[in-house]
Amino acid sequence: MRRARAAVIPVVLAVAAAIPALPAAAAPPVEYSVLLAEGADPGPAVRAVVAAGGTVISANAPAGLVTATASADLSSIVDKTPGVEAVARSRPIGQAPKAPALRSVEREHHLARAGRNPRPGAAAMDPLDTELWGLTAVRSHLARTEQPGDKRVRVGVLDTGVDAAHPDIAANFDRQRSRNFARDLPADDNGVPIDGPCEARGCVDPADVDENGHGTHVAATIAAPADGFGISGVAPNVSIVNIRGGQDSGYFFLQPVIDGITYAADAGIDVLNMSFYIDPWLYHCESSTADTPDQRIQQRIAIRAVRRAMAYADHRGVTMIVSVGNEHTDLGAPGRDADSPNFPPGSEHDREIDNDTCFVLPVENEHAIGVAAVGPTMAKADYANHGAERVVVTAPGGYFRDGLGTDWYRTNENLILSAYPREVAVRDGAVGADGEITTEGAALGVRKACRDDGTCGYYQYLQGTSMAAPHASGVAALIVAEFGAYRPDDVRMPPASVRRILESTAAPLACPVPATVDYADVDRPAEYTATCTGTTELNSFHGHGIVDAWNAVTRGKP
Repeated sequence: MRRARAAVIPVVLAVAAAIPALPAAAAPPVEYSVLLAEGADPGPAVRAVVAAGGTVISANAPAGLVTATASADLSSIVDKTPGVEAVARSRPIGQAPKAPALRSVEREHHLARAGRNPRPGAAAMDPLDTELWGLTAVRSHLARTEQPGDKRVRVGVLDTGVDAAHPDIAANFDRQRSRNFARDLPADDNGVPIDGPCEARGCVDPADVDENGHGTHVAATIAAPADGFGISGVAPNVSIVNIRGGQDSGYFFLQPVIDGITYAADAGIDVLNMSFYIDPWLYHCESSTADTPDQRIQQRIAIRAVRRAMAYADHRGVTMIVSVGNEHTDLGAPGRDADSPNFPPGSEHDREIDNDTCFVLPVENEHAIGVAAVGPTMAKADYANHGAERVVVTAPGGYFRDGLGTDWYRTNENLILSAYPREVAVRDGAVGADGEITTEGAALGVRKACRDDGTCGYYQYLQGTSMAAPHASGVAALIVAEFGAYRPDDVRMPPASVRRILESTAAPLACPVPATVDYADVDRPAEYTATCTGTTELNSFHGHGIVDAWNAVTRGKP
């Protein structure tokens, strides 16, 4: 069972040795990933790293992954250590930035009811909910009259952070359980800005801030409270736990993600939302001939570490909801990848992708519930990945070019409105230092809501499968709240049961007619052309259909 502690739990080892002074011509430090054999003790590998003059950054026992930095080559030394399966360079560490990083306002990275609590009171709608077509599309407005959620149901947001100060986050934010596993990276090895100057000493932000905005947008879609202010989320009464694994810049590197997944397992998280892929590889390939031997090892380490971490989380009761991606690609026939590795910038090369040995992580994992995106007409969003083998359900993700021939076409309101950290909005130029929305912000549809005491919240429109996944996470949280087994401080429900209800209560969406959509009418090139295969009940565009909160809480069965 999830709450019983396993004999081996994830640990962050504070074991380090000072790196000796280097001559001027020495290479800059490099990050290494060390994969342990299944169940191996990380101790010998940690000691080998220190003995070689390296510094251990993190050691995650369930995933068998140790991350270390060194200026000397660790591979030949640590690889010979008992219990070590593979060692590979991960990425350069970086240095002070040459110039501030540029940001963009619109960014997209990609059972039995044992001990069930009494029927909760109904939750109402909030003023800006009239602009949340996604909320009504998944019928949260109906579901909350029966089941608005429970604070003991915890949804982890593994993302760029969550702004706990936002007035549409604060009431449901679980500060005690929130963690930040990512260290800010000011610049890459060539001095090109990545995250920009560190905001906190030690370059580790507090676990209640979001310097990017992506994670806050996701969190509010899931669980903004229904309190008569601003917007409400799909599951307005559940708790939000910030599990930061992404950089300010939007990169998601392996070790912080692995640490976040296994932490969710040990912290009692019920649903984990992951709206990203793990950098620097869009596809992690086991044996691509276009990659160097070290790059192949690096990708194999990631594949195995993610597999172990997600199996660990599933076993301990975490339902994992993952966006399928925005590359308008059939994940069952991916073709070529010209974008990897995407870090450091400029290091990518063209690769032929073998579907049997290459994987988008974390969505291409047996424990991931892959979520695709539709627009307000329920049409597949042009950017959304598809494929019957990975799309489990679909959800509102926004589609700017939806509604061709109507007044909806190419309007902000086709996108998903959700919370926007004030500091990020000011930095982006969408809000002025005086708190007023700028001309640029108004053009992007930025919204503002204020309470009588002067507290204001800001909201922005975004689109992507990143916005679809949190709608599904909200419905999954309501399923746990309705059918889970309650204890004084938590709720438990097997992920397989949550998934079964999510799938069986989704509203079917048929393939379009004709089944091949070329998107030429909305000014997209031929590479966007996609063909839907399958039946109304299960197809490559929509999986089992669009998630339905009302069906889930009233017709779902554990």
